[in-house]
Amino acid sequence: MDEGEGAKKWKILRRKELLACPVFTVTERWNEGPGGRSGRFVVLEAPDWATVVPVVHREGADFFLMVRQYRHGSDEVSVEFPGGVVERGEGPAAAAARELGEETGYAASSMRLAGSVYPNPAIMSNRFHVFLAEGLVALGGTDLDEHEVIDSILVPASEVHSAIGSGQYGHALMVSALFLAERLLKGDGSRGSA
Repeated sequence: MDEGEGAKKWKILRRKELLACPVFTVTERWNEGPGGRSGRFVVLEAPDWATVVPVVHREGADFFLMVRQYRHGSDEVSVEFPGGVVERGEGPAAAAARELGEETGYAASSMRLAGSVYPNPAIMSNRFHVFLAEGLVALGGTDLDEHEVIDSILVPASEVHSAIGSGQYGHALMVSALFLAERLLKGDGSRGSA
């Protein structure tokens, strides 16, 4: 198959920082593409994110250990899988394990990479890494950041499946996380659906 011009990478000619925030940096890039096309593009540069999908198998049923919290951008309460920013010098798996412990007070005896995606490659530079966690072990209490107010909750998998993509389950990255984790679960042959 001919790749065509759309498959060619553009060259970054210049980069200018417009705004530095604690969570991301807004940059302006002048890029040159196929055939000499050039243009100005605004990109949000942010650190990678890591999320863990903790599965609990109990009495023949599957559950997800999730977190419930208020989100300032949507001005809504959201039910999500635990996760957060991959800190400088930290690998995605270490970040996922750290976030699981901090937000829920649990560690996993098994954690596998389910996949990595770009949240929005049109305007964002970072990647979103999803890990499947099984064999949860209680560590004790949580260790939340100053402005985190989180409830960790055990949710039946059937409820997550029926509600994902709407209401409190409307976080788009959590839809991706669920898909990637379940694909891994189904692909390993050891379980059916989570």
